[in-house]
Amino acid sequence: MGDEADLCLLQVHAHPDDEASKGSGAAARYSSEGVRCVLVCCTGGEAGSILNPAMDRAEVRENLAAVRLQELQASAAALGYASVHLLGYHDSGMPDTEVNHRPDNFANAPLDEAVERLVRLIRLERPQVIVTYHEDREWYPHPDHIRVHEISVPAFDAAGDPDRYPDSGEPWQPSKLYYVSWSLRRLKALDAAFRARGEESPYAAWFERGFPDRDQHFTTVIDVGDYLHRRRESLLAHRTQVDPNGFWMRLPDDVVREVFPWEEFVLARSLVETGVAEGEPETDMFAGLRTPVADPR
Repeated sequence: MGDEADLCLLQVHAHPDDEASKGSGAAARYSSEGVRCVLVCCTGGEAGSILNPAMDRAEVRENLAAVRLQELQASAAALGYASVHLLGYHDSGMPDTEVNHRPDNFANAPLDEAVERLVRLIRLERPQVIVTYHEDREWYPHPDHIRVHEISVPAFDAAGDPDRYPDSGEPWQPSKLYYVSWSLRRLKALDAAFRARGEESPYAAWFERGFPDRDQHFTTVIDVGDYLHRRRESLLAHRTQVDPNGFWMRLPDDVVREVFPWEEFVLARSLVETGVAEGEPETDMFAGLRTPVADPR
């Protein structure tokens, strides 16, 4: 087991802003505890729409890739990421769009090439824990999100195999692989909080679409209640994507902390014994990798 100075958490995300809406509280918490947190962003988000009317200006549209990179850097700083790596691919856009056919898209890149790029970063940063996406082809089948899953799972094993990509750094075997997602219980808690305040819930449309109930699959619950302000700062850094008056911002942090101060993960692979009793959730993604420490509060 190691102490915080020896520990590293690496998160793999598809676009600038994904790191703010998925696993951001965990990044803020672990970085505050002294864990080295590393972000890999696979695309530049060039195909994204401008969702904040105040930013929908000609000079922003014409330089969207550069603007979104600046937003990513500000968001990562808010969360305490020690390092940000770009995998170097163009945003793939949604299926059947013109941009989706670009040969330099993440989804169109040779799979082995993309896996090697991620392996190189894993070997460079030497994380014990990797956070990525599950394979979602139903609720949000964005090609880049699917591709994140497709490269992360093989990279987890290949990084530690000296026979795979021998020119991409010294082998390093991560210990745990997690999927980050939203649970149905989280949506229900936030939906109820909006309604209790007499507001129309923005999650009503999610329920109408049939948000999947995968709650039984979540294994790990991280309390991020003390870091919600940093998650908010991270989201607001993405000015093209997040309207300060939009639904992400309408529920105050103190309300969120009261109704659902957690982020949830699925432990997909573990090469260590976590020490967590069967049927009980993990409360630390580094369970089995460090001596338990007191809550920093």
